[in-house]
Amino acid sequence: MSNHEKINYVEYPAHNLAATKTFFQQVFGWTFEDFGHDYIAFKNDILEGGFFRSELRASTDHGSALLVFYSEELEATQAKIQHAGGSIIKPVFSFPGGRRFHFTEPSGNEFAVWAQPAD
Repeated sequence: MSNHEKINYVEYPAHNLAATKTFFQQVFGWTFEDFGHDYIAFKNDILEGGFFRSELRASTDHGSALLVFYSEELEATQAKIQHAGGSIIKPVFSFPGGRRFHFTEPSGNEFAVWAQPAD
């Protein structure tokens, strides 16, 4: 499959690069490469991206796009997020096609996790 005109990189602000890096390593197993003091790049099985040092944060309340993870065990993923220092900002709720919750990581960026409906 061609990568032509496909999304292949995403960037987010982060005021605490070290805490953000540790959070995503612990919860999602991402690997990182440091580029100086103000930028870290990440890789996972599907997506690559980075975090740049900034006091800004991505939030749907401010019109930001939302990066959504998939989980086969929604509650277990939520527990991992909380244990690693993330905050649940929208508890688990149902929507057509599944259930999900929203969280922020240590630098305050908003993400979501969804799961298919329970059988």
